[in-house]
Amino acid sequence: MHMTLVIVAGLMLLGVFGLFGWLWGHDLQGTALAAKFFLPVWLAVALANMWVGVTKAGFTVAQELPILAIVFLIPAAIALAVSWKLAAPAAE
Repeated sequence: MHMTLVIVAGLMLLGVFGLFGWLWGHDLQGTALAAKFFLPVWLAVALANMWVGVTKAGFTVAQELPILAIVFLIPAAIALAVSWKLAAPAAE
């Protein structure tokens, strides 16, 4: 359940980044750029989540690494897909 909540929080954070990208750039290019900026921030949050799991919850690093991969990769893959799709030039 915690892993699902963290993934949903990551998707919500991606939405916030997308909103600020739209407000900053006033176009889809700003949103695409914001999705790229989301990636290192989300990596830091996912690593912090792993650190809490190891230091506070008592899991080992080996137990937390697969969870880190899933928690990071799902929102990161969506961010990359959004960035790729929005940055593509419009077909005429």
